Amino acid sequence: MSLIEHKKARLNYDVLKEFEAGLELHGFEVKSLRAGHGKLEGAHIIVRPSGRRGGFEAFLVGAQIPPYQAANTPKEYEPERARRLLLTQKELVELADNEKQKGLTIVPLSVYNKGRNLKLKIAVARGRKSFDKRAVLKERDTKRDIQRTLKNQ
Repeated sequence: MSLIEHKKARLNYDVLKEFEAGLELHGFEVKSLRAGHGKLEGAHIIVRPSGRRGGFEAFLVGAQIPPYQAANTPKEYEPERARRLLLTQKELVELADNEKQKGLTIVPLSVYNKGRNLKLKIAVARGRKSFDKRAVLKERDTKRDIQRTLKNQ
């Protein structure tokens, strides 16, 4: 069960490969996400070289996580700050290679609970044109109609 989702991601992008990442968050951000507050629309992942030799770091940029209780939040808190993702170096190298390729982007799909931890499902994706989106919607509608007729028989 996901806490928040990027609902249009699978329509706007052709998902090629999915990854599961941990999130580095403040305590009040965790409470806010568990309450279902936050938006992933417009967010993306950037991968940058880290200070260590040959290492990389990934950040979630553009996601909005409002404070759980505005009165108890530090004054310098930014709801759209960059949040570090927790991935293995092997996954980070693979993401960095994919990010360099033209036409590919890394998008967040959903935030969900896994045990007591919050995880972020991210995907390497290729953007779709408007005619591709129409074709996908038409295909979904025909599949739904076929399932409905088979169920009624």
